[in-house]
Amino acid sequence: MAYTLAKTFWLLAKPSNLIVLLLTAGVVLLWLGRHRLGTALVTLGTIPLVALAFLPIGFWLLVPLENRFLPPEELLGQLDGIVVLGGAEETVITQARGQPAIGDSAERLTTMVELARRYPEARLLYTGAAAPITRALLARQGFDVSRVNFEFEARDTYENALLSKRLAEPRPEERWLLVTSARHIPRSVGIFRAVDWPVIPYPVDYRTTGRIELDSHPGAGTGSRLADLDLAMREWIGLIAYRVMGRTKELFPSP
Repeated sequence: MAYTLAKTFWLLAKPSNLIVLLLTAGVVLLWLGRHRLGTALVTLGTIPLVALAFLPIGFWLLVPLENRFLPPEELLGQLDGIVVLGGAEETVITQARGQPAIGDSAERLTTMVELARRYPEARLLYTGAAAPITRALLARQGFDVSRVNFEFEARDTYENALLSKRLAEPRPEERWLLVTSARHIPRSVGIFRAVDWPVIPYPVDYRTTGRIELDSHPGAGTGSRLADLDLAMREWIGLIAYRVMGRTKELFPSP
């Protein structure tokens, strides 16, 4: 139930969808003669579009998320395991085209392969409902998928942590690395801590330079900036929602 409610809420709260809903509702009300309310809704939908045409608001919101945890410069000593969160897979395209397809978060997979070579004795765990796509892709690339323990049921980050822990059964003294997108690391670390699985964060898939800049992506259009805003708001809303639900113990987990 919580998963369904979360997906429904995000469908409405996603900035790009919310702007469209405001503009559509405003136009309908104007056609129905409700000029005051219609004008107000059209104005509310237009203001963020105009702002995004000139300001990289989403980029600014992503920076503190991506800067919260820095990757370890060097992993000293023994590394017992590496857990990688799914999310790079393009399920619909894979089904339509008959071959594994991945999207913008591909660094999660490439980093797993790199780390697997650096730490051949470490246990590998990949978690997410679309994990079969990743397994097929890795097999095509000649990677030994028998090294990876795949978890196929998790639909969100909370289930990633909970089901992965049941599968891995990590001991308190073990050192596990957590690989996911940098913007997603704060919420992920908070959830893993909440299920009593301390992990070493290894952020990848950066979308910002780490600095607040006025012109973050020269030549970027409103669509690109709106996409950044969607990504940022998903994490900020997720941090609040998971804290309210008790799935994390900190509002903004820190190192």
